[in-house]
Amino acid sequence: MTESAALDPATDADATAAAVGAAAERLHTALVENRPCAPIRDLIGDRDITIAYAVQQQLNAHRLAAGAVVVGRKIGATSVAVQQQLGVDTPDLGVLFDDMEYDVSAPVDISGLLQPKVEGEIAFVLGADLVEGDLDLAQVADAVAYAVAAIEVCDSRIADWDISFADTVADNASAGGYVLGTERRTLADGFVPKDAAMTMTVTGQDDVVGTGAASLGDPLVALQWLARQARDLGDPLRAGQVVLSGALGPMRPAAPGADVTLSIDGLGSVALSFGTKES
Repeated sequence: MTESAALDPATDADATAAAVGAAAERLHTALVENRPCAPIRDLIGDRDITIAYAVQQQLNAHRLAAGAVVVGRKIGATSVAVQQQLGVDTPDLGVLFDDMEYDVSAPVDISGLLQPKVEGEIAFVLGADLVEGDLDLAQVADAVAYAVAAIEVCDSRIADWDISFADTVADNASAGGYVLGTERRTLADGFVPKDAAMTMTVTGQDDVVGTGAASLGDPLVALQWLARQARDLGDPLRAGQVVLSGALGPMRPAAPGADVTLSIDGLGSVALSFGTKES
């Protein structure tokens, strides 16, 4: 992975703005044309997270302009292994749009994805805004209306998943889509996210196992991180939004014809299948 020097917005604002625009346009073209692109770290460097989020905001502005509606957020890079791979010590966040939720009654059209991978996660649906106050764990937990099992479909616009941290941040945290389970549990019911055991099976691959503790030690800690980061970025979490709180185990590639089943203790099961390119 080749490193490039990060841009300095303090000394070259015009060049930085041009690079941000060029990076967002490269990713947007890949999204619209459904064709992977080269990494964008040649334009913005591989570590400047402020600039990477500026690219993400421009990329997502294209979707908003086309009529997409924000319905939530996702957290990425919550495991130590992924952070070590990317050379960072912090997660990242992306935006969920209304056209990203899949209908489990029909196979996902894999032709609309580039290089999908799946993760098993706990999703939180918020019952209150997370805007004011300290956003401590108690406040964050109180804002959760309920938790459900979720399969996230990650998808990178960067060819061959050749990503640095800045690449994936800029690319909306490699968001693709998701499906939610139907069994809802409140934290008041005694559901403890960090202790929940997960098993995910994908056709032709070894099972993935893990627990809630794989996501920053506790998915509620991940949610707290997200709430604070989203507020710092000027777009805080709101009641009704869905939050994918981070993988409970490794990603698995999703091939045409694959079936995915996720089970999380206390949250039941959810399944997703991928259609072949001919179906």
